[in-house]
Amino acid sequence: MTTTNLTILKTMNVLFWVVFIGLCIKTGALIVSFFVSLFVNPVAAQDLYMGLDLSGVQRYSQNYYIHLATLTIALSGLKAYIAYLVVKIFLKFDPAKPFNPNVTRLIGTISHVAVGAGIVALIGSSLSKWLAKHGAEGLLSWGANEILFFAGVIYIIAIVFQKGTELQIENDLTV
Repeated sequence: MTTTNLTILKTMNVLFWVVFIGLCIKTGALIVSFFVSLFVNPVAAQDLYMGLDLSGVQRYSQNYYIHLATLTIALSGLKAYIAYLVVKIFLKFDPAKPFNPNVTRLIGTISHVAVGAGIVALIGSSLSKWLAKHGAEGLLSWGANEILFFAGVIYIIAIVFQKGTELQIENDLTV
């Protein structure tokens, strides 16, 4: 592998650490502010995290507010978990033998978690649309289609890596 590719991989590793830490902070902040809005001060629903305003949903229905906030927290947590799995790939990745069972398993797990995130986003999007029809305001954009597309691409990559791992193991046994 060329030094340019190794430099890019090292840079990507650092970037994914930053993304992972940022998503963990976002998820934690969402959880804390959600509980504050439920048990301490309902006005906190106006700014759950960086301008996220679900106060219109909270005024409409406390139960729907809980559902929507929980879906938002779950989606953020799943994104953080995907970033964590990518960080683990960097720890186990060997440029000399890129196809190994550990990396293949992690890529497969990422594809499954991404599908789960897509399903959470679809549910959140459907709930947001339903609430908008019934007069709630301040709803979210979920990006469910993009997440599911991402999950499909990662699944295809997981299949390629699985086949590559099988071929590499077979090649190692024949040498």
